[in-house]
Amino acid sequence: MINGMHGIFYVPNPEEVRTFIRDKLGFAHNDIGEGWLIFDMREADLGVHPSDNAYRSISFYCNDIHKTVEELRLRGVEFSSGITDEGGLLTHFRMPGGMEVELYQPRYAKRSPSKISRTKATTRARRKSRERI
Repeated sequence: MINGMHGIFYVPNPEEVRTFIRDKLGFAHNDIGEGWLIFDMREADLGVHPSDNAYRSISFYCNDIHKTVEELRLRGVEFSSGITDEGGLLTHFRMPGGMEVELYQPRYAKRSPSKISRTKATTRARRKSRERI
């Protein structure tokens, strides 16, 4: 069973980016040695959007984008766009090395792990009862 998702930034300046994520964005991490930090993400989700070209994108998300932008600015994070409404609230900030990433406040409600487990169990139970009929 798949338990989650692991994302990777490939950059020429990994120490600087790791420091930014640890100190500016405030993510907890595991130090696995030799400067390698693996950051803990409390939640993740995955969307699939239509596009003429295939590509990947990473967005960080929050519950209150205005408050989060204010807090990150106080930590020295530079934003490259204002907040826009794109079906959810969206802005962009710069990371070391010229990387630009999204900060997103979704409009959908995140399900708790217990609700996700119940949904899977309910779906399996329905399938089994249909198979018996």
